Amino acid sequence: MASKSGNTTDQHSRQARIAQMRRADKARDRRNKAIAITTSAVVVAGLVGFGAWVMIDQKQTEQRKKDAAELARKTPVDGEQTWDAAKFGRNHVETPVKYEMNPPVGGDHHPRWMNCNGDVYKNPVPEVNAVHSLEHGAVWVTYNEKADKAELDKLAETVGKTPYSLMSPVKEQAGTIMLSAWGKQLTVEKADDPRVAQFFTKYVQGPQTPEPGAACTSGVAGK
Repeated sequence: MASKSGNTTDQHSRQARIAQMRRADKARDRRNKAIAITTSAVVVAGLVGFGAWVMIDQKQTEQRKKDAAELARKTPVDGEQTWDAAKFGRNHVETPVKYEMNPPVGGDHHPRWMNCNGDVYKNPVPEVNAVHSLEHGAVWVTYNEKADKAELDKLAETVGKTPYSLMSPVKEQAGTIMLSAWGKQLTVEKADDPRVAQFFTKYVQGPQTPEPGAACTSGVAGK
């Protein structure tokens, strides 16, 4: 028969082991919580840092775009033709007008403008209406039969997403692809010619516009 003192010693030993195990469990819990808190802090800091980096990168990208657009506006477009717009008539007429250039870049015109809210016309449009669109600050993209369909598709995509622009064929024009604004004109062979983007940037509602902000919708709708 075991002695009472022996039982007491065993009980104390078990209690000590249990207490030790509990302390170990608590210590492990504290370590796990500390690791979880540290990990969360690192993740949050990483997310905050990434978010800040994304915002900074976006701002830098936007600033680069603004700088590039400003440079494009200040730099002359290589090869463009310019006319003295002060000599252009700006009367509203409902009779035919004989223009000195083809396509025309200014002069007397019809009281109604061609819709130029990124409108792409498959058929020729009346010059007298298109000139009115130029007066409102539109860029008019025209092409003849020599133009490649792939190039025209690219141009149509650009025009389609650009308010104050329109596109139509002009069979008799000398250049394959021509861009016109009020008093300005550029001839190119390819849609990805960098001067195309510059012409749009510089002259869509550009400083040459006699009536900036005037409507490019609710005018004449061609086909």
